[in-house]
Amino acid sequence: MLNLITIVILGATLIDGSGRAPLRDSAVIIRGDSIVAVGRRGQVKIPRDARVIDARGMVVSPGFIDAHNHSDRGFTTDPSAASQVSQGITTVVIGQDGGSPFPVGEYLARLDQNPIALNVLTFVGHATVRSRVMGQDTNRRATPAEVEKMKQMVEQAMRDGAIGLSSGLEYETGKPASTDEMIALARAASAFGGIYISHIRDEADKTFEALNEAIQIGREARLPVQISHIKLGSVAVWGRAGEAVALINKARAGGQDITADCYPYDAWSSTIRVLIPSGRHDDPADVARGLADVGGPANITIVSCSAHPDYEFKNMEEISKREGITPVELYMRIVRDGGAGVVCHSMKDSDISTFYRQPWVMVSSDGGIGSRHPRGAGSYPRVLGRYVRELRWLTLPEAIRKMTSLPAQRFKLKDRGLIRAGFKADLVVFDARSIIDRATFQQPQLTSEGVQRVFVNGVEVWSDGKVTGERPGQALRRSEK
Repeated sequence: MLNLITIVILGATLIDGSGRAPLRDSAVIIRGDSIVAVGRRGQVKIPRDARVIDARGMVVSPGFIDAHNHSDRGFTTDPSAASQVSQGITTVVIGQDGGSPFPVGEYLARLDQNPIALNVLTFVGHATVRSRVMGQDTNRRATPAEVEKMKQMVEQAMRDGAIGLSSGLEYETGKPASTDEMIALARAASAFGGIYISHIRDEADKTFEALNEAIQIGREARLPVQISHIKLGSVAVWGRAGEAVALINKARAGGQDITADCYPYDAWSSTIRVLIPSGRHDDPADVARGLADVGGPANITIVSCSAHPDYEFKNMEEISKREGITPVELYMRIVRDGGAGVVCHSMKDSDISTFYRQPWVMVSSDGGIGSRHPRGAGSYPRVLGRYVRELRWLTLPEAIRKMTSLPAQRFKLKDRGLIRAGFKADLVVFDARSIIDRATFQQPQLTSEGVQRVFVNGVEVWSDGKVTGERPGQALRRSEK
């Protein structure tokens, strides 16, 4: 029989993930991978052989569940996931934006055999199955026979444990897909109790049309919808978050299950080619319009460019002046030479605030291990330090709910997201007075401050400023209906 270690986190202010008021001077008892008792100090019997952690002055909360994460790109190089656990993340949801591991069953089995520090859930990606069926010929509508093959692949992925279908309809593989194609594949996920999560077709001038399409897909396929990293990313839609919220609330009032996630930065990260929605990357007028739509070339920072590494971490206005060419010419040069990764400052804090105040919007990072955007290392402490403590957009219990029980409910994690007896011991101990992000756009991988301890399945993975090297994460699979 296993000799299960008992750990007691004693004296912390407990925020249980439900949104309810904190419990002062608490005791949380962990045995093995689970929470076995929770209450006020003095009202919970502490076993004599327990390891007691003095957490007076700290907050203890459920581990953070990142609803939109790309850490799968870095699991091999950093299985301890330092940039993730250091901000309190204990579970990541990958397979986003239409790109996922495949076959899903084989991927999850490899994680079973070679675990990492985090729990992992995955979607099956629309672009992944589309390219497997259509090869390089994805710049067109799929035929009925091709859609049928894609449906079969989605169904197999769902049987293997995927939690739903993801799409990235702003990207080149997914963009040519019709709404009917998406409905057909979403129905395949729906049959297994899955959800549809989408980087919608446009997050700029045509945001509202794209939101309506996502709502239509959910309605006709009869499954829940999540809008990935909800944002208003161009000048034409700045300040219209209230209208976007009203659109989604109308669908929710009509009975649809729609939620969203949001990261806490006014800059997005993607490939440079998404700046030109028409796809005419050599058309000077279209390129000029695309640069103007995000507020101009000074708002666009090159963060990765294999053909021109000297461009990295400089904005396009700086580079164009140095090179003696126009920003339009610079854009066309970069695309011609293989493209680049960019960070684009094209959102407004007022819109981000409006989204975060909605009870159905959860926190996400859209980052991960090795991210060249500070959201990869700083998202959760940034919300707690800046949006809660400094700006007071949210109360601490509500922010924690958006990081824990709300995503747990969305992804059907029935034993995570709350501090309750019988739940898995995914826990974070942090200092609410000092927690803050340190990552910047120039140094995007600086770890955050204020997270003292992180437990995944009862095992400490972060302690006093460093990873422990333990890898207790689990490959999580879709729960049945």
